[in-house]
Amino acid sequence: MQRGEGGNVKRLVPTQGDKDDAMERRGPVAVLWSRPYLESGDGPIVLVLAPTRELALQIKQECDKFGRSSSIKNTCVYGGVPKREQVYDLKRGMEIVVATPGRLIDHLESGMTNLRRVTYLVLDEADRMLDMGFEPQLRSIVSQIRPDRQTLMWSATWPKEVQSLARDFLKDPYQVTVGSLDLAANKDIKQEVMVCEDRDKYGLLLRALKENNTGGKVLVFVETKRGCDQLQRSLQMDGFSAVAIHGDKSQQDRDWTLRQFKEGRSNILVATDVAARGLDVKDIQMVANFDFPNNMEDYIHRVGRTGRAGAKGYALSFVTQKHGRISRELSKILEESGNQVPAALRGMGGGGGYGRGRY
Repeated sequence: MQRGEGGNVKRLVPTQGDKDDAMERRGPVAVLWSRPYLESGDGPIVLVLAPTRELALQIKQECDKFGRSSSIKNTCVYGGVPKREQVYDLKRGMEIVVATPGRLIDHLESGMTNLRRVTYLVLDEADRMLDMGFEPQLRSIVSQIRPDRQTLMWSATWPKEVQSLARDFLKDPYQVTVGSLDLAANKDIKQEVMVCEDRDKYGLLLRALKENNTGGKVLVFVETKRGCDQLQRSLQMDGFSAVAIHGDKSQQDRDWTLRQFKEGRSNILVATDVAARGLDVKDIQMVANFDFPNNMEDYIHRVGRTGRAGAKGYALSFVTQKHGRISRELSKILEESGNQVPAALRGMGGGGGYGRGRY
């Protein structure tokens, strides 16, 4: 399991020894080709579940690449947009459906599709789906799928909640671990941690942006949707080209925002953690944890968005007294990756006042 990039993979190969066993082992494409053509109203053969709209759309784009030269059709269903086009695709019959759990439940409950033919089930970023409260939806969806399916579960972290889900959804699985089981950050990333008060964070962020003003892409993480919008407006007022993305934005707004950022028209993206999950943006020069995450796994994920493919990166994080419980683990990560550990971080105790700042 690699924390930051990549993920933990769990894969179940059916072992019931039935007559389809050899065919199942050949993989999903072989199974898709061997099945009778879908008719109108048939449910999918492959179901991929993802936590966010952005990640679901990225998976669909990859499916498009492999489906153009074949008769294998796919569609993507997610919230925040009208259901009409999704219903049209589902009723036509799609071999592959990529979906967020909530919107798929809506279509299942309204009878627009079914999961009776699903042979391959993929759960991408299972840990994040649990973090977002999708466990009831996941269990409802999986309960409607044949028990002899093949299941692939991907997770970047391995907490007890994900382990429990794996035990319930997988039978005699193979576990593939990519990278170390220990939390570790990329040594190509310069990590700087500033211990400060909430009220001081904005001024420190401005100073860092000005000092690193090379025009490269900057991803800034905040905790709340309201704080996301406020920080973006403040940065614009101070002369920076900043855009914001969070869960309350319409899909049209989210798509426009991502285009602005990816194409370099706006070089600063302010995002909540959930909205940024699964974003595929290359060449991010700097990551800023304006609001520090709730756990070290998310910290590793965030800083891992810079310094990729051998490039150097810079990650700036603001830590306040309320983060005292993670100070020891954060100090260890900084030390092991060759970064400086602030004396104030070493001296933090087990908590402190939460305080209230500008955001």
